[in-house]
Amino acid sequence: MSSSNNDTQEQKLTPAQHVRNDWRAVVDKLSYRAIVKNIPFLAFVAFLCMLYINNNHHAVEMQRELNSEKKVLKELRWKYMDIKSQLLYTKMETQVIRNAASLGLKPLTLPAYKIDADSISK
Repeated sequence: MSSSNNDTQEQKLTPAQHVRNDWRAVVDKLSYRAIVKNIPFLAFVAFLCMLYINNNHHAVEMQRELNSEKKVLKELRWKYMDIKSQLLYTKMETQVIRNAASLGLKPLTLPAYKIDADSISK
């Protein structure tokens, strides 16, 4: 008999009463008792938020470090290329002759010759 009584009460509710009942359900979900009941879940969500923020800060820091290392690497590469081109220039024959002339050395006018060990011993 009580179930038929509940059915007749639900049928008699107006749309405004349905909205009020819906709001009461929302307020009951947000009540102090509901919050206390869900503390472990809320703590877990807060922990996940902290991990997310920490991970974001770490990623930003790593990106800044990578950018600074790229700048240093680019500068070192330019220095390497500059020194390499200078070395190629100083290894040219004309440069070697100029540098040797300041020491008093002159290039050979005669072609190089081979000394045999057999010709020395005779």
